[in-house]
Amino acid sequence: MVLAGAEKLQQHAEHVNSLNVFPVPDGDTGTNMNLTMTAGVGELRKNHSASVGQCSGVLSKGLLMGARGNSGVILSQLFRGFGRYAAAYEELNSQQFAAALQSGVDAAYKAVVKPVEGTILTVAKEAARHAVFLARRTTDINELMTEVLAKAKEALAGTPDLLPVLKQVGVVDSGGQGLVYIYEGFLESLLNGQFTDSRQGQAAREPVPAGQAVMLTKSEVKSAYVPASAQSRLSTEDIEFLYDMEFFINRQLGGPQAGAFDEAQFRKALSVNGDSIIVISDDDTIKVHVHSKAPGEVLNLALLYGEITQIHILNMREQHRDLLIAGMDIAPSPEVFADIPEEKSSVEAPAVPPADDLAPYGFIAVSSGDGITEIFKSLGIDVVLAGGQTMNPSTEDFVNAVSSISAKHIYILPNNSNIVLAAEQSKELLEGEREITVIASKSIPQGIAAAFAFQEEESADSNTERMLEAINRVKSGQVTYAVRDTKYEEMDIKAGQYIGISNSKIVAAAEDLLSASQALLSKMLESGDEVITILTGQEANPRDTDALEGWLSANYPDAEIEIYEGGQPLYYYLFSVEA
Repeated sequence: MVLAGAEKLQQHAEHVNSLNVFPVPDGDTGTNMNLTMTAGVGELRKNHSASVGQCSGVLSKGLLMGARGNSGVILSQLFRGFGRYAAAYEELNSQQFAAALQSGVDAAYKAVVKPVEGTILTVAKEAARHAVFLARRTTDINELMTEVLAKAKEALAGTPDLLPVLKQVGVVDSGGQGLVYIYEGFLESLLNGQFTDSRQGQAAREPVPAGQAVMLTKSEVKSAYVPASAQSRLSTEDIEFLYDMEFFINRQLGGPQAGAFDEAQFRKALSVNGDSIIVISDDDTIKVHVHSKAPGEVLNLALLYGEITQIHILNMREQHRDLLIAGMDIAPSPEVFADIPEEKSSVEAPAVPPADDLAPYGFIAVSSGDGITEIFKSLGIDVVLAGGQTMNPSTEDFVNAVSSISAKHIYILPNNSNIVLAAEQSKELLEGEREITVIASKSIPQGIAAAFAFQEEESADSNTERMLEAINRVKSGQVTYAVRDTKYEEMDIKAGQYIGISNSKIVAAAEDLLSASQALLSKMLESGDEVITILTGQEANPRDTDALEGWLSANYPDAEIEIYEGGQPLYYYLFSVEA
């Protein structure tokens, strides 16, 4: 189901991109969801299992670290909650599957500070609510998923009624559409009885009528994932953490530290000789999954918190040898899914000095353009991640960046509203290990203003306050072009026109770049004595820039004008106005 859902999303990612509300060339919801799913599938390719609980946990881990953009983070939380519920099960019946969907919705709503209805959240919520209701009446998982998809499509069709901007532009929510495509893949997989790579050819079975149960033998399950021989490309000796361990700890039956379980410290101890770590705990029970090269040490550590039950230990080298002998492969074709872009990283992980030698503060900022990157570096930013619209850094990118900085307290400047959630998610993952503050800057000008406001000698609380005040003082604007005809508020916008955006609203549209820029700045400038900063983009023409500077000087003689070469893609100009 996951593989088929990922392929279906990949096939329609560009359509999802096209649904972004503004008709600007930076629609990236489909790209972000596709890359997020690709990261989850990548983990499944490395650690496949016949257990739905274990697969859900592995998928959750991959999605969590690979999440990009708000849509990707919400998608990762939907499956994170699903995985938490499913973790204890080898198989799911219809009621359990519905409950897992609802658990995912609960996790996603909790992760978003101000949930907005009419988005992917609404589509997921309505589908899960219907699943829970229907599961009381049917045990047929095919029938259940058919109804879940139908309800998701109904909720998607209703998103314009909940978000006026969608109705105004004439589209449904892009993130919700992406989720519907995933659910379509789920259902197709169930009805066909297996995953079929549409670019590889035929399925091994005839389609199964809706409502009819499907059972596959173990060999059929494995043969459903044969398009490429990933196992044959892996050397058995390369499997470093060879013991696949899964067990429960019963905290009620004692242990020297049963009442003082610290999940973060437990994970850290497991990671010394292990990876693929999943720990799910409640007041009574701790479920543990880990790949380890020292199983005795893992069990000794677990005994500190209670009695160990339901122990399963498999030798993955032995499993690998058996797969090679049988000629089987459990990985999907890599061609089916998105290629995660390989960007040249400016992050080099230094040897972390002792705590006493750590710098008091460190900074991470996201930049889109060589000139902007140089500005951030000149302001003392330690790590500048390439990113912005259409190229959002993943949660893992932020985690790695934090790990590369030798500082006690680290500030993250996302500089884009679509990157804030991924930054927040990295903070959550590193909680207890590093002190991290995400300054929710939603534009490059806000990020620059925040970096300017920082004072090394001030306390963390004082600096946080100073930076938040700075980003609230900045008015941000940008000029790009329309990729489709649309009507926005009172404007009829035609494809190819230049458009000016201020505070996430289109406020100007014109046939030429200079007119659109002038109209936008006229909206942003109030008293005329502000400081105006212009960051020129890759496609900006020097003659237009000179003409714009002349117009500003003539019409706003008291304003202070600063122009820098930003080098950003897609946007001809980024404007910043401060009183």
